[in-house]
Amino acid sequence: MKAHDGMYIGGAWRPAAGQDVIEVVNPVDEQVIGTVPAGTAEDVDAAVRAARAALPGWAATPPAERAARLSALRDVLAARADEIAETVTAELGSPLRFSQAVHAAVPIAVAGSYAELAATYAFEERTGNSVVHLEPVGVVGAITPWNYPLHQIVAKVAPALAAGCTIVVKPAEDTPLVARLFADAVHEAGVPAGVFNLVTGLGPVAGQALAEHPGVDLVSFTGSTAIGRRIAAIAAGQVKKVALELGGKSANVILPTADLAKAVNVGVANVMSNSGQTCSAWTRMLVHREQYDKAVELAATAAAKYGERIGPVVSAGQRDRVRGYIGKGVAEGARLVAGGPDAPREKGYFVSPTVFADVTEDMTIAQEEIFGPVLSILRYEDEEDALRIANGTVYGLAGAVWAGDEAEAVAFARRMETGQVDINGGRFNPLAPFGGYKQSGVGRELGVHGLAEYLQTKSLQF
Repeated sequence: MKAHDGMYIGGAWRPAAGQDVIEVVNPVDEQVIGTVPAGTAEDVDAAVRAARAALPGWAATPPAERAARLSALRDVLAARADEIAETVTAELGSPLRFSQAVHAAVPIAVAGSYAELAATYAFEERTGNSVVHLEPVGVVGAITPWNYPLHQIVAKVAPALAAGCTIVVKPAEDTPLVARLFADAVHEAGVPAGVFNLVTGLGPVAGQALAEHPGVDLVSFTGSTAIGRRIAAIAAGQVKKVALELGGKSANVILPTADLAKAVNVGVANVMSNSGQTCSAWTRMLVHREQYDKAVELAATAAAKYGERIGPVVSAGQRDRVRGYIGKGVAEGARLVAGGPDAPREKGYFVSPTVFADVTEDMTIAQEEIFGPVLSILRYEDEEDALRIANGTVYGLAGAVWAGDEAEAVAFARRMETGQVDINGGRFNPLAPFGGYKQSGVGRELGVHGLAEYLQTKSLQF
């Protein structure tokens, strides 16, 4: 076990204000692998003050120089990719190969995309007799989740820095070690002191202090809808901007003309990826009644193959929450065709890959975000019924449509109330905007749209 101390504030590691620590646990064997300081409002205040002091200089830095710092950051992350992957595997429990391919590689790509964007983006434009300037919004308070611990940090830090903002990050208490590694990478990349600051701590203490701080101009939060509402209320009281990426209950709609086997197998893989801890996972599979029995059979067979291939969920609390949902599914009449609530291993926070059939849209497992390796298969009568079910939740983050003809799939996707839809297994694109409709959030991340969240508009008339 390694005891980490200090907060990264003003370009250096400084002692925390208090003595309390957070234990970091390996979800595979339940052993404590490290500790980090449990930050207080005093730590947050110091970090925000450092960010505020650094803001004028960084905002005035030419975009080309900001791009150079982001390029250097990308290169440092690439050089430390193995260490990143090993760290995420240790604190999140994801298999090492997945950590290498996703948890390490995607943040590198995102950092690189914003390095290019900072160098090419038009931060001013002419319209009639006016010049419109796009300026940094100011100091950003970023509160990030544990499911993609480095990606979610980079998805906020990179566009904020590209825009000319300074930032304070409060990472999830379950996965703070890769955040500390990222702070070292920022330092090595030569980002000026105070531009990036890191405070580890508990959400109700450090997170709330950051959201409430009057020196923060924008709160960027990724996490549950319930906490997102609280942050939005705090921000509204101070009339400050928010960017919220919240929960999801995404539908995977398989139209009758689709390649059923491919759609089901890819759909199951999507839900099992990262042990189901993905807000955009397609956790509701919608299948036409004439193909339903075959789809259930295919899904049960596919899920059974993931028993030894997926890692645990992040914590004992998360394991118990997911298993509670599985129990509720059984109690409400859904039919288990794979997995179940029983612990698959004696040690570790593992949950069996689980598939429910005969799920109706009013069941809890069809409406609430489970955040574990649990798939619900729902039957629909016709295309209009499928659309009604797909749109019949308070969420609207992501989804998928499969059809034999791409145009048919696109036509259906255009009618879905969701921020992102994969067509016939379309691949993740780090340049495309990501974010939700309805209670899945406010604003967008990634690409040009993600950069726009950190900019405000000033027009000069001549």
